[in-house]
Amino acid sequence: MIITGLLLGAVLGFVLQRGRFCVTGAFRDVFVTRNTKWLTAFLIVIAVQSIGIFAMTSAGLITPKSADLPLLAVVVGGFVFGFAIVMAGGCATGTYYRAGEGLVGSWLALLTYALFSAFMKTGVLEPFNTWMRDQTVPVRNVYSTLGVSPWILVAVLCAAVAAAAWHHLSKPKRVVAALPPQRRGVAHVLLEKSWHPFATALVIGAIAIAAWPLSTATGRNDGLGITTPSSNLTNYLVSGDGKFLDWGVMLVVGILVGSFIAAKASGEFRVRVPSAQIAVRSVVGGALMGVGAALAGGCTIGKSMLTNPRPIR
Repeated sequence: MIITGLLLGAVLGFVLQRGRFCVTGAFRDVFVTRNTKWLTAFLIVIAVQSIGIFAMTSAGLITPKSADLPLLAVVVGGFVFGFAIVMAGGCATGTYYRAGEGLVGSWLALLTYALFSAFMKTGVLEPFNTWMRDQTVPVRNVYSTLGVSPWILVAVLCAAVAAAAWHHLSKPKRVVAALPPQRRGVAHVLLEKSWHPFATALVIGAIAIAAWPLSTATGRNDGLGITTPSSNLTNYLVSGDGKFLDWGVMLVVGILVGSFIAAKASGEFRVRVPSAQIAVRSVVGGALMGVGAALAGGCTIGKSMLTNPRPIR
């Protein structure tokens, strides 16, 4: 059954690569170019998944769990992770799909990211990570804290995201000269034509929804995630212990495979060796990304695309 992780991961990697979906760039654009288009796309992913996750939870198809908030670890980890993704040139998912494109800098960042996430979760830094995450406050989710139905917050989120999307879609479109298409039909759409950020976001949201029941069917009560699967992949490769080989590991392997297929098929794959300075930044950024994500409890895809519909009783 864990093969579904590989298949879904390949689809996700393909979509990430062809859609050029980068959370790091989405936040950077807000401050650098004052453009919120990619941030809106990111919020579309969250809104779409929120609908799907709460609907499946209400129907009893999945039972996501939540725990008390490790506030100190989340704040420190989030700060470290944010600093790290700038150094590494992308967040966890961005690093995976760019590695599939042939960026050697992303290969280096990916290696240290996976290694240091393993250090934090099961290795020499585990005691520090455990102590940090044991410092909790009795807060689990927003709707239970406010004492309201989660669907109220979902409705507010969806309305705000719809308004933001409409703001961008209603703007006059700029006419950009394009080269004559070399492919026709589906091949042109999938491998040649630029994907709209919002269309990409809708597909990623659907993939995120599908991840929950597929993962749950294998005994892994979780959805999309990158940090723990990367740690588990490292542990499996080092120890050969089959307990680390789960649906999440197959997912991240699939992202690499899917992004490589997309880059190769679209003619965008090229091995690119970075300068020594960028290589060092990638190594350090990847290491800090592993530390920050472990402390915070996940990377951007694990935290922002994860909802906790049902608190533990």
